Parts: sequence; structure tokens; C-alpha cells
Amino acid sequence: MIRRRQVLKAGAVALAAPALVERANAQSQFDWKQFKGQSIEVNFQLSPRADLIKRNLPKFEELTGIRVGFESIPEQQQRPKVAMEMATGHPSFDVVNVGMHVQKRLVERANWMDDLRPYIADKTISNPDLDMADFSPASMQVATAPDGKINVIPNNQDLFIIFYNKALLAEKGFNAAPKTYDEMMSMAHALTDPKKGVYGFVGRGLKNANVVLYDNILLGWDQETVTPDGKKLLTDTPEAIEAASWYQKIMREYGPPGNIGFNWNECQTTFMQGRGAMWWDGIGFSAPLLDKTKSKVVDKVGFAVVPAGPKAQHSATFIEGIGIPAQAKNKKPAWLFIQWAAGKDMLTEVLRSGSGTPARLSPYAREDVIANSSFPKEWFETTITSLKIARSGLPVIVPVTEFRDTIGAALTSIIGGAEPAPELKKATEAFQPVLDKSNQA
Repeated sequence: MIRRRQVLKAGAVALAAPALVERANAQSQFDWKQFKGQSIEVNFQLSPRADLIKRNLPKFEELTGIRVGFESIPEQQQRPKVAMEMATGHPSFDVVNVGMHVQKRLVERANWMDDLRPYIADKTISNPDLDMADFSPASMQVATAPDGKINVIPNNQDLFIIFYNKALLAEKGFNAAPKTYDEMMSMAHALTDPKKGVYGFVGRGLKNANVVLYDNILLGWDQETVTPDGKKLLTDTPEAIEAASWYQKIMREYGPPGNIGFNWNECQTTFMQGRGAMWWDGIGFSAPLLDKTKSKVVDKVGFAVVPAGPKAQHSATFIEGIGIPAQAKNKKPAWLFIQWAAGKDMLTEVLRSGSGTPARLSPYAREDVIANSSFPKEWFETTITSLKIARSGLPVIVPVTEFRDTIGAALTSIIGGAEPAPELKKATEAFQPVLDKSNQA
């Protein structure tokens, strides 16, 4: 892991006076008000990031003179709304927030978005501090199509990590989170005490929701669930079966009763009540664990990078971005909004406020943010390391929801005690025709 002195050193360099002067000079030469008096419509998924942007809209309007209509709705409603409007060729918005971990292939195939490369290259409309190199490699890989087209600017990159209860681990003689899958399994065994209502491992078991955890486990075998071209399922390979067997064992033997119906919220509640020693899930769920009004483990919670599997170590990542529809009416003002919303200042505020985990790297090296954050240094170290080993946690295909439903049902049966191999084979055979049809469309 990155040492605190390295983080602070990076922050100090980033905040050095000469750099600040140079940045200020460059900013002063950029005309933020070149589209003053124009209006744009923005569509976002409801999230803490959307709430933060909404609260700060007056700052953007003052900076640019651009008026903003802002809509944020739950993702279950936002995704179909966006798809329907895009299909008509007349979207009601000039800027749209997209969950690329779900819609990347659809965005690319349907040619929804304007290519942002010409915008980035145009120095008259691109802020000198845009700094595309500041975005994590994993987030830019998702934002970029195979032909090089940049569909969105990444704004958030959720990462899977391990939350652990330091007090429970210490009682059993463990002074750190597990470094490997084998260590995690043996520690989960040692930490499980049903008589005390304490369980070694907490994880998602509910159909559909369980797929993201299983996918991350499978990454430890250096394998994803679909081939890189998105044409063939890899959910019944020897590696997939081994991963499912590992998942089955840790959930059935060392998880709390009823975990077959757990989504992230049941996992979070169990962990906050001090009944779970280790929980594997998204880093975006960190803030409530440190809320003294909700959590019993505020002074006990630890944050760690996911353990290494038999062949690899990867943190599953789920990335969202902000783009301009190809048929948008006010594209250049929209580009100024995207630069502001995904800029260094706003994404640093996202991190500082606990509203998400920015796709930019620089906020994590800000000494002032680290010093004034409610999150411990271990959280920052875990985040930075996880960004470097991030790998997509869902397949890049169009029918992602159907995939999660089909494979998720098999995983639920496996957690319930069914043999992994036949369940995965059956699910694979059921979904492959769906994938084939999607690829022929």
C-alpha cells in the first residue's frame, strides 16, 4: 500500500505555489463566459454526486452565465428514459449522466454520444486545467470505444474493497485484513461464532445483486464473465466453477442466516451492527459506517484492498460518466458544464464530502482533503491502490440486466447448496442465445 508520506508528498507537489500560479494564469486566459446567456438541460442519475452538483449550480451559472435546467431521477427510471429519448433522435437534454458499467456497449452501438476528442483538442473551448491524464486508466478505458472515440468524461469510479471490524479480528489474533483468498477463508472460519451472533463474512446473495460480488471473486482467477469481444460467455469454465465454489463455501459456512436474500443494504446493516467481521462491497458505502448516529463500529472499521486470488488481484470497478448526446442542441455550452462538473475542484469536493470516489487521481493526493476528511488515511491508501488494480466488474454487453438476472439466479441456487458446475452450465446455456441475438442486432 502507498504510505502516508507518499500521499502527502504527492499532495504537497500538487499544491506547490508555482503550480498554483501557473494554473491561475492559465485559468484567467480561458473564457468561461463565451456562451453567456445560453441555456442547457442536464439529466443525471439520482445520487450524492447529482445532489452535490445541484447545490453548486449557482456557482457554475455565475462562472459562465449559462442557465442550467437540472433533472436527477433514480437510475431505474433514468436509464429507460434516456434510452427512449436517444432512440427518438430528439433528446430533451444537452448533457447526460451514463452508468457506463451497464450501458457502455449500448452507447457505442447506438452511437448515442458526440465524440469528445474534437472538444478536448479545441483550446478555445477546453479549459487548460482539463488534464485528461488525471483520469484513472480504468475509467478512460470504459469511456473510450474500441475505435478510440471518447463517449464520456468519467466522473465517478466505484471500487470494491474489504470493510473489516478491527476489534473482531484482534480478538482472534489478526492484526490486518486478509491478503489472499485462502487467508480470507481461514479467517472467516476463525471469526464465525453463531452463539454470539457474529459471522466471518458478509456479502450479497440476492439474485441479480450477487453477480457483482461473484464477478469480483472471479477476477481473482484472472477471468471475466464474457470474452473481450462480448460474444461468448465464460461462466461455465473451470475457473468460473472454482470461483463459484469459493463463493458458496464462504457464504454458506461463514455468513449470517438469510444472506441468500442480502443486497448491499442488508450487508451494510449487518456490518454496522458489529455482527460481520469482513464485508466485501463498494467503497461508496463507506460514509454510513463512520456515522455515529447509525453505526456501532465507527471506531472499529478498517478499509482494505480486496485480497489476491489464485491468479490475480483486481478490484471490481463500476464507472459512470458525463457526455453530450449526438443530437443535443447546445453542445458547446454543454461541454463547459462537463468540464466544470468533472473538473478537479468539483471532483475534489465529491471526495471531501463523501459523495463518491472520483475517477480523477489528483483529489486523493490533496493534503488538505486528507487532513480534514472524516475518512482515515487507510481509506485513502486503499482507494489509491484499488484504482491501480481496477478492472470492470460487469461484462461489456447490451443485455446486462438479463445477464445479471440469469447468472444471479444460478448463484442464488449455488449459495442455497446446489452444485456449482451444473447450475452454471444451465445458466450459460440459457443466456448464450440471448447474447447471440443481441450481438446480431
